[in-house]
Amino acid sequence: MIIKAFAKVNLSLDIVGKRKDGYHLLKTIMQQVELYDVIDINKSDKGITLTCNKSYLPTDNKNLAYKAAELFLNTYNISSGVTIDIKKFIPVSAGLAGGSTDAAAVLKGIRRLYKPEIKNDKLASLGLKIGADVPYCLTGGTALCEGIGEKVMQLKKFRNKILVIVKPPFGTSTAEVYKKFDLSKLRKHPNTDLLLKCIEKDNMKVLAKNLENVLENVTLNKHTIIKNIKQQMIKDGALGSLMSGSGPTVFAFFDDMLKAQMCYDGMSKKYKDAFITRTI
Repeated sequence: MIIKAFAKVNLSLDIVGKRKDGYHLLKTIMQQVELYDVIDINKSDKGITLTCNKSYLPTDNKNLAYKAAELFLNTYNISSGVTIDIKKFIPVSAGLAGGSTDAAAVLKGIRRLYKPEIKNDKLASLGLKIGADVPYCLTGGTALCEGIGEKVMQLKKFRNKILVIVKPPFGTSTAEVYKKFDLSKLRKHPNTDLLLKCIEKDNMKVLAKNLENVLENVTLNKHTIIKNIKQQMIKDGALGSLMSGSGPTVFAFFDDMLKAQMCYDGMSKKYKDAFITRTI
């Protein structure tokens, strides 16, 4: 079967605490966008075979999609196997949940192939063992995610909003960004409640002006190019711009397709990974 694995952006990202095991406690609004990888998954007699159109990506259990298949097969004592082919279009190490969404797609696909009776909450519990974004990627849409990512509350869908997405020519390590983040120095939190109201009322203008990500300054301190991209997007007519996740990808909302297209045209001349897309 063929499954689309959609990317996400964080409309807000707040850190509200830290667990004893070192994991940060989040309060974040996630939004899927019309940018996706294509996962082709089929039954096989035995084992896991993973192929990918990007030669630099691992095809063993260092790949989250492989890890998802391995975890599912082992958990449910399935002796047969799967073949997985990934057509990768979402940039990697980008803050767009590219690996997590592939893993979620594999979990959903392999469930359909072998264990359709498995409930969504069981699948989400498996997903959390792979990565904090996987439970959200299983449900998608617009959601408020809390805890370390395992608490996913679906919101009214914030559909069909124009976005330009740009990833600079480098990746970031999520673990490193969180390690450098100092909660004791955080003075201002995102106004998550305001953003939730904007989503409920479908108010893109106010939402776009109140986008906030507490990890942004950590990554900005190391890569000033992120700030430059954000500023250029605003100059190009964006209503608001933000870094997604732990970065380095930046996205911006537009209420005018012509302005968005002009911004995209300019960005795509400078950056290989530039996209014009919509929320879904």
